[in-house]
Amino acid sequence: MAETQASDVLVSFRGVQKSYDGETLIVKDLNVDIRKGEFLTLLGPSGSGKTTSLMMLAGFETPTSGEILLAGRAINNVPPHKRDIGMVFQNYALFPHMTVAENLAFPLSVRGMSKTDVAERVKRALSMVQLDAFGGRYPAQLSGGQQQRVALARALVFEPQLVLMDEPLGALDKQLREHMQMEIKHIHQRLGVTVVYVTHDQGEALTMSDRVAVFHQGEIQQIAPPAELYEHPRNSFVANFIGENNRIAGQLQSRDGDRCVVSLARGEKVEALAVNVGEPGQPVSLSIRPERVRLNGHSENCANRFSGRVAEFIYLGDHVRIRLEVCGRTDFFVKQPIAELDSALAVGDVVPLGWAVEHVRALDPLPAA
Repeated sequence: MAETQASDVLVSFRGVQKSYDGETLIVKDLNVDIRKGEFLTLLGPSGSGKTTSLMMLAGFETPTSGEILLAGRAINNVPPHKRDIGMVFQNYALFPHMTVAENLAFPLSVRGMSKTDVAERVKRALSMVQLDAFGGRYPAQLSGGQQQRVALARALVFEPQLVLMDEPLGALDKQLREHMQMEIKHIHQRLGVTVVYVTHDQGEALTMSDRVAVFHQGEIQQIAPPAELYEHPRNSFVANFIGENNRIAGQLQSRDGDRCVVSLARGEKVEALAVNVGEPGQPVSLSIRPERVRLNGHSENCANRFSGRVAEFIYLGDHVRIRLEVCGRTDFFVKQPIAELDSALAVGDVVPLGWAVEHVRALDPLPAA
């Protein structure tokens, strides 16, 4: 991919670190460029540094070292209200004593906008989140989903160049959350505003983002478009954090370019992509997605073939997860669409299975659990 032009970059983190006690770094050395119009998600477990990074960008936290640039200007010492940034939080933070329209008008009034312009912008923002008829209501008269839409409209009403969202859908139920994910994604596409979004929900990150930055222990492990992150994880943390993943411990036997051979504990050999490996003799972990494993006759042409004993079926509506005992592991999963499931398959059956070389990745060994 071509290098991002400086004029395309809206936000730059340069060598940013954050420590609260002068010893432990919550954010270790953050260097990332966020492009204009991009939807970038910061994803990671709690305590990984993603929210702290967002709060430094918002101005609610100050970097211990390094600098943050917004549109080419260092903003380390610019107070939050002067950064031209819209914000949406999980708890909505709407003013309960103001109507929906007054809530939306507030950020415009404090910017000294005329009443006519305010009314026009509020009308447009309500329409954008499909709440045209709700301007006269108070937050308490709205459902959780409607309140979150108002919070979204309020963050967008003054047309900021950047909108930050911190777990904005965390309090909503699953169905509403999925609906709102699409709403936010479509609004982003229509407006072309830059969005930096924080979540620990990998499904949400994959669904909504142009790129995802995976955080772990204060560092970005990988930053890439969703499909690349899922199909081509760079290390074992990313492989395990994004999506479901079978992992098998082994030892690197030999390497030839981007291919390698890994020997397993019981003497089996696996041919894999060499993604993040050391020298022959060193430990590695193999990563295979459950949907990439072929069963029975479908496994005949696979370079890596084994047999597995069926231990359990887990029915999930549109697909079934089959737990097998494979290569000495009791928790090896295969994911099959209902339409492809062999109805004769039963617990206790020993079946052939396999996977192609391009679907198994040799990565750094996992830390002991």
